[in-house]
Amino acid sequence: MSGTALITGITGQDGAYLARLLLEKGYNVHGMMRRSSTETLERLSEIREDITVHQGDLLDQLSLVRLIEEVKPTEIYNLAAQSFVPTSWSQPILTGETTGLGVTRVLEAIRQVNPDIKMYQASSSEMFGKVQETPQTETTAFYPRSPYGVAKVYGYWITINYRESYNLFASNGILFNHESPLRGLEFVTRKITDGVARIKLGIQNELLLGNLEAKRDWGFAGDFVNAMWLILQAADPGDFVIATGEQHSVREFCEIAFGTVGLNLEDYVGVDPRFYRPAEVETLLGDPSKAKTELGWEPQITFEQLVTMMVEEDIKRVEREIKLKS
Repeated sequence: MSGTALITGITGQDGAYLARLLLEKGYNVHGMMRRSSTETLERLSEIREDITVHQGDLLDQLSLVRLIEEVKPTEIYNLAAQSFVPTSWSQPILTGETTGLGVTRVLEAIRQVNPDIKMYQASSSEMFGKVQETPQTETTAFYPRSPYGVAKVYGYWITINYRESYNLFASNGILFNHESPLRGLEFVTRKITDGVARIKLGIQNELLLGNLEAKRDWGFAGDFVNAMWLILQAADPGDFVIATGEQHSVREFCEIAFGTVGLNLEDYVGVDPRFYRPAEVETLLGDPSKAKTELGWEPQITFEQLVTMMVEEDIKRVEREIKLKS
């Protein structure tokens, strides 16, 4: 047995991929999810019998302490957050409480219960926001452009502060955009691939998007969770940019997605000002040199493979939906 892992936010895209990876490596896998009236475990359906899911909340310190006492993890992966950038403007205080202060509650619970637990903190390229240099590295200054980005900066620094103050093994992974067929439909990449599938299958006529010229460094979530694991296997705690080192625009993502099904994006894509952010992040590009050198990590799936995979999976899913309705 490799140890016991506790994943907060296990029901999300990254939580699902990470849980699978850790099971393959022989871990005893536990997850934490907020209580809700409907179970949201679709992403975990294939491994549901192999993991233990507990109720807990980043807003509730006592629930975290009790959970850590019960599970006795050797590693904690803090992936839980209010993670959708547009929502962070409509719910800025909740975003700060969860995405920012929630990290402190996890660290404080570790310090109280067992300071030997290794912790991974999910930091984000959104912390760079209005980028101060390109590409962005571990030493690039932060300039967040959303309540989400600001909260993530707090989570990043409190992780370092606890590491230096209490000698905890607490590390940050500054992950650039990472997508998959499990990405939520509210995120632009999945909105595109779902839209392409629906247009191809004749149940949608157009796809309305925001800033088509925004550029991102996009990778595959399955590759990125491997980096999370490697970060906690390092000899010493540290902070790592996890990225592909390649940049593409939203327009390029659309071109490949529509091209996958033999369609032309110009015929279907419209721009809607409602989908622009109050403060736009125009460009993000990560330099993963440190992760490659110190962790031996490299992405395996190319941008084109990622987009194609997402479109193909969405076509299968929409076809199943159509069959169920007919």
